[in-house]
Amino acid sequence: MSATLTVRLPRRLLERMRRHREINWSEVVRRSIEEYLDRLEAAAGGAEPGESVAEELLESGLEPGDLEPLPAAEEERLAARLGELEWERTRRLRGA
Repeated sequence: MSATLTVRLPRRLLERMRRHREINWSEVVRRSIEEYLDRLEAAAGGAEPGESVAEELLESGLEPGDLEPLPAAEEERLAARLGELEWERTRRLRGA
């Protein structure tokens, strides 16, 4: 069973949406509401925060083994490399 929901939109937003008639806006709204409710319910204690993230990752095509933690030494190496890359990015931004 379904029901109809009426939504009032600012004119500018409606004009932008009309430029993309290939989009099923009802489906976009349905999905957005469902995702928002999922996050809201998870925050209220419905599911562990990590569970919903893991579910999203699995749905995106990752394998369960991809979610296993790495050995501590490998995690530390990756964290150090990430820090180096962030410093490089910061230096480039300052120089630009």
